[in-house]
Amino acid sequence: MAGLSIIDIAEEGKGVGKADELVIFVDKAVPGDVVDVRLVKKKKNFAEAIIEKLITPSELRTEAFCSHFGICGGCKWQHMDYAAQLKFKHKNVEAALQRLAKIDTDHMEPILGSAVNKYYRNKLEYTFSNKRWLNADDMQFEAEGREMNALGFHVPLRFDKILDIEHCYLQAEPSNDIRLSVRAYALEHGLSFYDLRNHEGALRNLIIRTSSTGEIMVAVVFAYAEQEQIKGLMEHLKVSFPQITALLYIENQKKNDTIFDQEVITYAGRDHIFEQMPTENGKSVKFKIGAKSFYQTNSEQAYELYKITQEFAGFKGDELVYDLYTGAGTIANFVAGNVKQVVGIEYVPTAIEDAKFNSALNGIDNTIFYAGDMKDILTP
Repeated sequence: MAGLSIIDIAEEGKGVGKADELVIFVDKAVPGDVVDVRLVKKKKNFAEAIIEKLITPSELRTEAFCSHFGICGGCKWQHMDYAAQLKFKHKNVEAALQRLAKIDTDHMEPILGSAVNKYYRNKLEYTFSNKRWLNADDMQFEAEGREMNALGFHVPLRFDKILDIEHCYLQAEPSNDIRLSVRAYALEHGLSFYDLRNHEGALRNLIIRTSSTGEIMVAVVFAYAEQEQIKGLMEHLKVSFPQITALLYIENQKKNDTIFDQEVITYAGRDHIFEQMPTENGKSVKFKIGAKSFYQTNSEQAYELYKITQEFAGFKGDELVYDLYTGAGTIANFVAGNVKQVVGIEYVPTAIEDAKFNSALNGIDNTIFYAGDMKDILTP
């Protein structure tokens, strides 16, 4: 199909064009592009396509800075100017609120963009797999010469295929160095990578958390590994990266990847790191972050989110505030100094332990935290 004009962008980052009454979703297309496309899937009212030729590039189009863009499931809008991303994401949210929730959006505030769009995440979780996603260059090698182990991210719509990541722009160093070092050690010492279909293999996941205080947490999730293999890799990390604050491991032999019901073992250092967030009058609050803790993944934007939430609430100092799904009590402790009392509720008991710890750490005495199901705690 020749000369298709891209007029919008869908939630998943695909450009939208129309040919007669047929809506066409085009991978990696940007509003304003004029493209020749090839249909790869066609239904009654829509089709999916890929770009065969970019005829006229949009003014909104930009060069993706990551070599993995387009295959990796991590970033889907990198080929578009960031200001334009915010505009179209705002439009998508507004449309969803109007269409699904029937909410009047006449006074909807614009999205507050991030000051940085590289190395902004404080947590990444990588997956080990013995079924690496193969690109066109890989196909040039004979099957027996291909390295099939991968440590990286899932390819969209393929739970069993992992894209091996060389450099990720989502988290600051030493995140990339740690991941590459773990992969190199595992390959050199013959540690098996996880088989996502058959549930076999020694290495399953790698979790890296960083904080604004400069502290680092690394948690290796093993599946079916011998104790000597675990000790070998953990000692390698301990020696190679002495700056790691919390070096942890988990043995998870379940069918799913969740670790909330698994024991976290501290190999070296602490079992947590600290995050710090500014508040009013030049003060700050510190938060204990464990392997299972929930915390907003963009620390700088977390502060902006909490600050705006507090401004919208317009606290006068005599309020009783309920922080539902409180996690580690970050919002609860952030606003505690401006209200009479905060009640935090969270399903995960270890998160509530962290929430209580965080209140004590910051000298906050007007918070109460409950662990349990929301409907049970709030039902008289």
